[in-house]
Amino acid sequence: MAAYSELSKEELSELRAELEKQFTEEKAKGLSLDMSRGKPSAEQLNLSMEMMDVLKSDSDLICEEGVDCRNYGVLDGIREAKQLLADMMEVPKDNIVIFGNSSLNVMFDTISRCMTHGVLGSTPWCKLDKVKFLCPVPGYDRHFAITEYFGIEMVNVPMTHTGPDMDIVEQLVSSDPSIKGIWCVPKYSNPQGYTYSNETVRRFANLKPAAKDFRIFWDNAYAVHHLYEEEERQESIPDILSECEKAGNPDMVYEFASTSKISFSGAGVAAIATSRGNLECIKKTLTIQTIGYDKINQLRHVRYFKDFEGIKEHMHIDAAAALNPLDLTVTAIKPLLNYDTKVQEGYKVETTVTADRATHSPKASGEIVSNLYRPLTLKIKSMTRPNVNIGDKVVAVNPVIRLWGPYMTYVSITCDDVVVATTTGKDKA
Repeated sequence: MAAYSELSKEELSELRAELEKQFTEEKAKGLSLDMSRGKPSAEQLNLSMEMMDVLKSDSDLICEEGVDCRNYGVLDGIREAKQLLADMMEVPKDNIVIFGNSSLNVMFDTISRCMTHGVLGSTPWCKLDKVKFLCPVPGYDRHFAITEYFGIEMVNVPMTHTGPDMDIVEQLVSSDPSIKGIWCVPKYSNPQGYTYSNETVRRFANLKPAAKDFRIFWDNAYAVHHLYEEEERQESIPDILSECEKAGNPDMVYEFASTSKISFSGAGVAAIATSRGNLECIKKTLTIQTIGYDKINQLRHVRYFKDFEGIKEHMHIDAAAALNPLDLTVTAIKPLLNYDTKVQEGYKVETTVTADRATHSPKASGEIVSNLYRPLTLKIKSMTRPNVNIGDKVVAVNPVIRLWGPYMTYVSITCDDVVVATTTGKDKA
């Protein structure tokens, strides 16, 4: 199609009429679409429904501190929830405070506290003539909405493949005392998916701010949301808390995380990790703000996941049950290459779903959802070529499914072998 600038007036008029006709047809469908970014489907939320069964009316609701989780008490989170979130964030549990379900709420409260009461005895930001925040761009709009809400001037810093441009960050932070913080998403930073390099993390820890109340707002939202199934390809970063402590800046960072993109997006558990000094300041506010957060939900998460290994295992799903309603037809058989070395380490069998007998929740429009004709790749880490051919209906032997990506919406399937299906259709179901 030619560019609009190259079209004549008559051609533009015809195009407009055609587009208006298409628009009218779409409006006539009466669709009600939820376009919310990153909002999980009911099928994804269903993966955590067994969590609702771990606590019942006759369950023991006493936490490790000996406190009844139905009652008041334990202001900063039950001990076992601290351990779970600390392991996920890779920080000591004594540096953790557990909040409610939303890490964004914790970030908002942290900025609000800085505005009204300052940071560790410094002048409250609301009493200063100018307060600035560094904002790596592109970045997370909800971060920027918080600083905008409080009237904080936002200063753009370009993003690179290794994180924010640290030459610019260091120059600005060291020369301008009105710069009080920076927003950071260190792992799989949205929207580009960049992970900060080790050097970037250490340069952050070694900043020399002109403002003693400068703070790094480290939103580790995607700590376990790896982009690849293979552990050797998963991103890892140094612990910013320990790096700051080694650099002589133990109070300079607030780290935030939650299970909202792991369990239930509206009913997870959020936490902040920071220095002992910062924690004491936060707890003073909490004693006025609340008598305690939802300890039953904290206990529910601990009883369900048990430990960090349980969180990682949760990223797997019952592969056999998920694949059983599907007929898979082979479309290609190719070598499986190591991502880094490009050396073959097995085979991948590319398939298409040619029948889907699973029950799916319909969309808001009433449209029936189906996996029919969806491509699925089965990865076999064996140098023995599978005994199947293009056009065969096949099943995966001992499959393992992992959801990955920032919102856990991508699927990776590995298995021991791929064999010709002995039953299909209704017989398989």
